[in-house]
Amino acid sequence: MSLEINGKNIDLDDDGYLVDRTQWNEDVAKALSKTEDVNLTEKHWEIINFLRSYYEEFQIAPMIKILTKEIAKLHNIDKRDASKVLYELFPAGPAKQACKLAGLPKPTGCV
Repeated sequence: MSLEINGKNIDLDDDGYLVDRTQWNEDVAKALSKTEDVNLTEKHWEIINFLRSYYEEFQIAPMIKILTKEIAKLHNIDKRDASKVLYELFPAGPAKQACKLAGLPKPTGCV
C-alpha cells in the first residue's frame, strides 16, 4: 500500500501507517487525514505535534491518559472534557488515528 505525495511514493503498512516514519511531513499528514476523513484544524496539529515530540523523547506513543492530561492543560479544561475533545477530533480512536496522522507506529495495547 502506498500514497503518492508531491511525486513521491510513501509506503504504508496494511493498516495505513507509515512504514518509514522519517518520510513524514505535514503534506503526508494532510494526505493521511483525507484517508481518515479528518479535516485537520489547529487543535489536530497541537495533538499531532505533541505526539511527535513525545515519541522523539521516549520512543513510544504516550498512553491515552498522558494525552488527555496534555489536552486538558493546553486548553485549561477538565480531563473528562479533554477526553471528549480527543474523540471529537479523532473519532476512530484518538490514540490510533492521531498516531497514524502523526506518522508514528501503530500503538499496541492500551495507549
